[in-house]
Amino acid sequence: MSGIKVGIINVTGYTGVELARLLAHHPGVELASISGRSAAGKKLNEVFPHLTDSELVIDSEIGAVEFAFSAMPHKESAKEVIALLDRGVKVVDISADFRLKNAEDYPRWYDFTHPAPQLLDEAVYGLPELYRSKIASARLVANPGCYPTGAILALAPALRHDLIEPDIIIDSKSGVSGAGRTLSLQTHYSEANEDITAYALDGHRHLPEIIQELGLLHRQKSPSITFIPHLIPMTRGILTTAYAPPASGNKKSAEAVRQLYHDFYRDEPFVRVVAAPPHSKHTWGSNFCLIYPTVDPRTGRLIVISAIDNLVKGAGGQAIQNMNLMLGLPETTGLQAPAVYP
Repeated sequence: MSGIKVGIINVTGYTGVELARLLAHHPGVELASISGRSAAGKKLNEVFPHLTDSELVIDSEIGAVEFAFSAMPHKESAKEVIALLDRGVKVVDISADFRLKNAEDYPRWYDFTHPAPQLLDEAVYGLPELYRSKIASARLVANPGCYPTGAILALAPALRHDLIEPDIIIDSKSGVSGAGRTLSLQTHYSEANEDITAYALDGHRHLPEIIQELGLLHRQKSPSITFIPHLIPMTRGILTTAYAPPASGNKKSAEAVRQLYHDFYRDEPFVRVVAAPPHSKHTWGSNFCLIYPTVDPRTGRLIVISAIDNLVKGAGGQAIQNMNLMLGLPETTGLQAPAVYP
């Protein structure tokens, strides 16, 4: 499989350039084409000096490739993906444009009417821990959002084994890179530094994605989910804390819950059930998700903490994990580096 030509649409965003970094030494593919209209005509290492070895020139449009990542913004990615599929190119879409199965959700949450609703059923939700076999045979994979990745992995074992009532609170804290490279007052240094703020209390656009996927894990009852994201003054990382009451007649000790989580994720290459609450920095630059489940001894409530790097397991790294499966490569190829510390 060595030498499969891969392209990145919109390499100039944080996720696009993270993909370029991770693919630079991937042994199974060749990064052959990159696009980014704002920097067209420039070399990648000119725009991003940390990629010193890359002599690739950024084009206005992606060239001839066999596989592509679309890192375009929501609403704009779908048309790029449709064109690639028409050319016979397999695609991982990193936007939200193919994550939701109900086309009617797009006008409400993303402010556009979906141009290809017939593809929503075909697109596979790209969380390998839940959909590995479907991803392997797909031509279109919808890469999960960063917040949903941390939340779903934190709660999947509990819902699959009916440990909890589906009345769930999800509290997530993210670094400012999750907002992208576009300039905004909210992520201005003077505004974000030494500050923490909750936002999107009326409903974050990742909420329907979380409801969709957690609902598939607990079909007996529709989940009631409160999701509150927070912006904190760090560059990378998401720390999620999820809470839920125990299911009637299925109360377990903290030790039993941890064993259940260990068993659920035993063979997963990028999920680790850890012995102490993880820090966001423990995943910095890596494709790992660290999970710590426990039980509040006073209330019996399940508490699960997860940590990911929002640009790796929450975006570019997971996209490459999906690509590996779609191309028949070992799933961990190019993603085995441990986290950077401190």
